[in-house]
Amino acid sequence: MIAFHPIYVHELPENHRFPMEKYDLLPRQLIHEGTIEQSQFFVPDSIEKVHIEAVHCCDYLRRLVNLETSKKEQRISGFVHNETLIKREWTIMEGTRKAAELAMENNICFNIAGGTHHAFSNRGEGFCLLNDQVIAAQWLLKQKKVNKVLILDLDVHQGNGSAAMCSKEDHIFTFSMHGKNNYPLRKEDSDMDIELEDGIKDAAYLYQLKEGLDHITKCFDPEFIFYQAGVDVLESDKLGRLNLSLDGCKERDIIVFDFSKQLDVPIVTTMGGGYSKEINTIVEAHANTYRSAYDIRS
Repeated sequence: MIAFHPIYVHELPENHRFPMEKYDLLPRQLIHEGTIEQSQFFVPDSIEKVHIEAVHCCDYLRRLVNLETSKKEQRISGFVHNETLIKREWTIMEGTRKAAELAMENNICFNIAGGTHHAFSNRGEGFCLLNDQVIAAQWLLKQKKVNKVLILDLDVHQGNGSAAMCSKEDHIFTFSMHGKNNYPLRKEDSDMDIELEDGIKDAAYLYQLKEGLDHITKCFDPEFIFYQAGVDVLESDKLGRLNLSLDGCKERDIIVFDFSKQLDVPIVTTMGGGYSKEINTIVEAHANTYRSAYDIRS
């Protein structure tokens, strides 16, 4: 199953419109090519407040809802805040939480948005206001559906918010493999960080990923995985500074889904970033993630 979020670009703040096209084009492509069917999509509701309060500061949430955040806070978050934006955030959070619930039954599920890994407990940052993977992970733990959760973040930018929010949580292991010289300037400490030099190519990247996953199996026994599958690792990405090919990025996804299959644990995938100049490249890279998952986990 895949959480789908209908997007009306004209209703969003101007600085939130790029590259919004991918959220509309990707499901169309997947359906057109027969990778998935329309019936496999679900549209999430708004998340219950109690699930957000479990990980985010109540005062911060109150100010978000009431549109009381300062101009500085909004600038750091990357958004001009309005009601449409806040409503969309609440829906994205439910998309990942519901995906986790469904993955417990179906082994694999996706949120066609999500991956808001720069959000901290008390602030937004880097186009992320709330942290969907941490919210969903804590929901799984609180419901006693699993005892150990792995957050596997392969976006080109470090999952700094997730790392900070889970730093004292023994039941969540955060792994981030990201550009050493990329945003954020100040990195947090994940349970495991692999920092990549600018310009790294397929072979070196995939080798380090395999080494990292092998290390995880020796120190942590995950019962559930959240996968942040940003495609901003591509050579064509305007912000990424890495040099992965489309094939290399697809092989990355294959490695991750095979890893989850070998462990026999459910996995939820969120899209993360992607800022190549050509929208077709972004859509193709994201579509490869879904194709890889269905090839390996189906």
